Amino acid sequence: MTTFQSNPGSNGGQQAQGEQGQAGFGHRVDRIGSDAQQLWDDARGAVTDLNASLDLKGRVDRNPYMMLAAAFGVGYVLGGGLFTRTTARVIRLGVRLAALPMVKDELLGMAEAAMRGVEVGARGMNDMTGSGSSGSGPERQ
Repeated sequence: MTTFQSNPGSNGGQQAQGEQGQAGFGHRVDRIGSDAQQLWDDARGAVTDLNASLDLKGRVDRNPYMMLAAAFGVGYVLGGGLFTRTTARVIRLGVRLAALPMVKDELLGMAEAAMRGVEVGARGMNDMTGSGSSGSGPERQ
């Protein structure tokens, strides 16, 4: 049979390690607390800097409806409305409305070219029949 004898100094060593562990744990908690406080102060400073640079209060005072629309847009995007049917419909409508002035300009250009062609054709017909203007009226160019 084997008997193990305990070292009489080992009990005292375990107590010292326990006290050292408690001190180490307390130090860690204090360090985590101070790190959290530092993070909180940094975040507060960042928000203050952002608020100062964006001047939200001044913008709301100057353009309340525009800021209301911006807040609606941000809320819509953050609320998950970006990839919905409603958004697709609104984008399609926006593209059509944006293209409308370009189409209108093209149609006006084609109509003006057609009218010039009709005028030139009418002058050519008048010159061929001899009934053109012979100085009696203002001449068109």
